[in-house]
Amino acid sequence: MSDTQQNSSGWGPGASDVEELVPEAKSYSANQLVVRRFFRHRGAIVAMITLAAVIVVAFTSIGVGPIPGWWNKDIATAYDKVGDGSPTWAHPFGQNTIGKDYFALTMRGTQVSLYIAFGVGLVSTLIGTLVGAIAGYFRGILDSLLMRLTDVVIIIPLLAIAAVLGRMTGGDVNLLVLALGVLTWTSLARLVRGEVLSLRERDFVMAARAVGTHPVRIIVRHILPNTVGVVIVSATLTIAAAILLETALSFLGFGVQTPDVSLGSLISEYKNAFTTRPWLFWWPGLMILAIALSVNFIGDGLRDAFDPRQTSTKE
Repeated sequence: MSDTQQNSSGWGPGASDVEELVPEAKSYSANQLVVRRFFRHRGAIVAMITLAAVIVVAFTSIGVGPIPGWWNKDIATAYDKVGDGSPTWAHPFGQNTIGKDYFALTMRGTQVSLYIAFGVGLVSTLIGTLVGAIAGYFRGILDSLLMRLTDVVIIIPLLAIAAVLGRMTGGDVNLLVLALGVLTWTSLARLVRGEVLSLRERDFVMAARAVGTHPVRIIVRHILPNTVGVVIVSATLTIAAAILLETALSFLGFGVQTPDVSLGSLISEYKNAFTTRPWLFWWPGLMILAIALSVNFIGDGLRDAFDPRQTSTKE
C-alpha cells in the first residue's frame, strides 16, 4: 500500500503530522554551539553569577582609588569598638582588634586578591601561549630549548621560588603579579605546543606556507584562533591556582605587605583569633573559597563547552 493510501485511510502519518513531529532543523556556528553548551552547564552558570556578585560587591562597596563606594566606612579608620568586635548591624563582618571595620578590610583584601589572581592568569597565559606556539610551530632546536626551559621551571618547587621572588618584590603587588606569572605558564605551554604540532600539519596551514605567508602571520591568524579553547580553559584554572598561591604566600608573610591587605594576609594576621573571634578568620576564608570554587566551576563549564565530544545531534 502506498504512503498516500496509508494517509487517506487514517492510520498512516500525514504531512501535517510529520511537520509537527519533526521541528524545523536549525544550524549553529561553532561559536554558537560553544555558548549553548556552556549555558547548559548549571554549575558554571551559578559559579559565574557568584563570581560576578563577589566582584561587583568588592569594587563598589569601598570604591577604587579616588572613586568612592556605597559603604560608609573605610579601611584606615579605627571606630569605637562594640563589645569584643563581633558582627553587628553597624559592622556586619565585625571589627578587628583595634576597631577597624572588617567588612571594609575584607572587601579591600578581595580587591587585591582578585587583581593578583587575574593578573597572574593574564601574564601566565601570554607567556605559555607564546612559548608553546613558537616551540610547536618551528620545532627542531628551538623546540628542544624551550621545552628544556619548561622542564627546568616545572621541577623548581613552586611555593619555595615564589616565596623568594615575593620577598624580593618587597610587597609590591604589580611585581608580585609578574613574579607569579613567570612561574605558572608551563602547563599551558605544553598544551599549546601539542595543539600547534597537530594544527601545523593541516591543509590550511600548509597552503598558507606554500604561498609564502610569514610564520608570524600563520601563527597569529591561522593557528592560535584554533587553540582558543585550550587557552581559555587553562587560563581559568590558572586564575584559581593563583589566588590560592597568593593566599599561601601572604599567609607565610611573603606576599602582600602592610599597610595594604589581601585575603591571605588577613587570615595570617588573625589566625590566632580562630577560637576566640572566628569571624576574623572565616570571612576572608569564605571569600577565598567562593572565588576559587567559582573559577574552577567556570573552567569546567568552558572545558565541556569547547570539547567537541560534548556535541550532541540534538543541537
